[in-house]
Amino acid sequence: MRHRLIPEGRDATRPEPGARQRAGSGVTMSTNALSRRSVLKGGLLSLLAGNCLRGSRAQANDLRVGEMAPPATLVTLDGQRIVSRDLTGSVVILTFWATWCAPCHEELPLLSRYATEHADDGLRVLGFSLDTPDELPLVRKIARTLTFPVGLLTNSSAPGYGRIWRLPVNFTIDRSGRLVEDGWKLRKPVWTAERLEQVVTPLLRSAS
Repeated sequence: MRHRLIPEGRDATRPEPGARQRAGSGVTMSTNALSRRSVLKGGLLSLLAGNCLRGSRAQANDLRVGEMAPPATLVTLDGQRIVSRDLTGSVVILTFWATWCAPCHEELPLLSRYATEHADDGLRVLGFSLDTPDELPLVRKIARTLTFPVGLLTNSSAPGYGRIWRLPVNFTIDRSGRLVEDGWKLRKPVWTAERLEQVVTPLLRSAS
């Protein structure tokens, strides 16, 4: 399964701004249906990328497997605040996704089932959505199908993992709070049942 790359300053599934119908040609460009919301979002992402890209990449490059994972705080859709470092003793998966990410729609149900099967083994999954607040109704709809907490990244905090430039991307933390798997280093970062068994299940079998 191929993951989606998110060009800097662009929504991954929406057409590039600026394209118009060519006068008199009868050819409609793919961006003819571009919404005003998409234009505003693209502009906002460009601004954020320009201001934060260098520092965010440096933070992501500071990730070291085997060392303590950077803290992340998820503010859930119902306002609960969950701090990853408060979950020491559990195996933690940080998953970053969006409603417009096609591979995420396959990965999320798989991850949800796995989380249910291993809840008693000390597994915690925190879901960070890259959607904007105006897409909250769709985020809530998907969240109701999942067994792990979900929140918007815009309301949450995970600066130590860098700018999220592709989706999905995941980070796995062991019971002692150390980073076990860095999603940026994976060529095929989407979870599969086989990879969950290879990476996460052994961590769950180990004592805290």
